[in-house]
Amino acid sequence: MTLVDATPDQLAEHPGWVRVCALTDLEVERGRAALLGSTQLALFLLRDGHVHAVSNLDPYSDAHVISRGIVGTRQDAPSVASPMYKQVFDLRTGICMDTQGKDARSLRVWPATVSAGDVYVRWDAGA
Repeated sequence: MTLVDATPDQLAEHPGWVRVCALTDLEVERGRAALLGSTQLALFLLRDGHVHAVSNLDPYSDAHVISRGIVGTRQDAPSVASPMYKQVFDLRTGICMDTQGKDARSLRVWPATVSAGDVYVRWDAGA
């Protein structure tokens, strides 16, 4: 897991964005967990170069396991299947696309971007 403690210089350079890791720290279609404050994120690098940041907390099992999920595509949307009960979530919106017969729940999503080889997440520490 990557631990992030943003410095004032980083925040001044990219207001509202926090550097999480280098792009080279991510593997294509493999999740990576990061800790910002007390929040666990799951980061996913897709084949097209897009990076997605969602909550690492599986809302169905209450375990921090989404970064270990299986990345794929469902209905033309990039997705991740929870390794616990196999619910499938849209990586763009966090919406559960396959609830496996349970009530609909979703993952929290943060905007993510890549700049100069580093991955940044739009972060409001107060939220």
